[in-house]
Amino acid sequence: MKAKAITLNDIAAKLNVSTVTVSKALRNHPDISPATTKLIKNTAEELGYTPNIMARNLSARKSNTIGLVVPKIAHFFFGSIIENIYDIAFENNYEIILTVSQENTEREKKHIQTLLAMKVDGIIISITQETRDYEIFEIVKRRGVPIVFIDRIPQIENINSVAINDKNGAIKAIEHAIKLGYKKIGHFAGYTNINIGRERLLGFKEAMERNNIAINPDWIIEGGFGENYGYDAFMRLYKQNNLPDLIFTVTYPVALGVYMAAAEVGLKIPDDVDVICYGNAKVQNFLSPPLSCVDQPTDKISRNAMDIILHNINSQDLVEPRNIVIETDLILRGTCTKFNKAT
Repeated sequence: MKAKAITLNDIAAKLNVSTVTVSKALRNHPDISPATTKLIKNTAEELGYTPNIMARNLSARKSNTIGLVVPKIAHFFFGSIIENIYDIAFENNYEIILTVSQENTEREKKHIQTLLAMKVDGIIISITQETRDYEIFEIVKRRGVPIVFIDRIPQIENINSVAINDKNGAIKAIEHAIKLGYKKIGHFAGYTNINIGRERLLGFKEAMERNNIAINPDWIIEGGFGENYGYDAFMRLYKQNNLPDLIFTVTYPVALGVYMAAAEVGLKIPDDVDVICYGNAKVQNFLSPPLSCVDQPTDKISRNAMDIILHNINSQDLVEPRNIVIETDLILRGTCTKFNKAT
């Protein structure tokens, strides 16, 4: 049989005080003395009291909760962002309600509806690779709930966003490769309906064109952001006997797929085919060889997103949208550090 939940009334009855006193003490209200506050908190803990957040949200103007919607949690990029946001939220006395869309637009929409029903104070979201219908985000805006888009940004006017300078990051990677002597360069691109796929492809093309390097359209393959896509794209070119000397991948999971495929067919990285990717992860240090990349500073993404959302939540006035773009660094490890093949 389910145990009865401890209420404010139970705590008040045990200490012979009012429920108002108990409520204020649990919220550290200055009306209640430190000694009484300590006594009430200790009693609440002894009795096993836990606050009813949903009930509190219905009666209060603020819930001190922020909804977070991400496409994946298995990979370092989003995992790192989640951890950073949790830390910053804790510092500011906020709770994070995490939801994961699994790159599915229907799940994404349902998660947002649930967060609105829970009366979160704000939402931070990175949209799915399939998201094309933005109506749910307009609903969030009309309800006056602050929302900040991170990394993957929809094409909507007057929104808050924190993004990486994806185009410049791609240019840095490709121009570095060209300086090493690479000319036969391919790009395993993401979906171009998403800003990260679109901008990284634009950066790839611009770097090639400004250095007068011919772009082989067969070496630009669009298809996603995960390992399976990297594996399939590599195998497609391998079976055609049409591999470039260097592959620039839109994300590091795509690069992991390239590593798996190359190992399967007996090709060595970087000697037979070289790789550089967008996005950094600790696992890249343990690959053989360690993978060079364009670094996305997840700490800066998280801090800026939380700064924007907290400012919007706490402001009494209408806040102008902020669009923050963060620059990248090139991290060189065991790939794309020397020219390995004759042209």
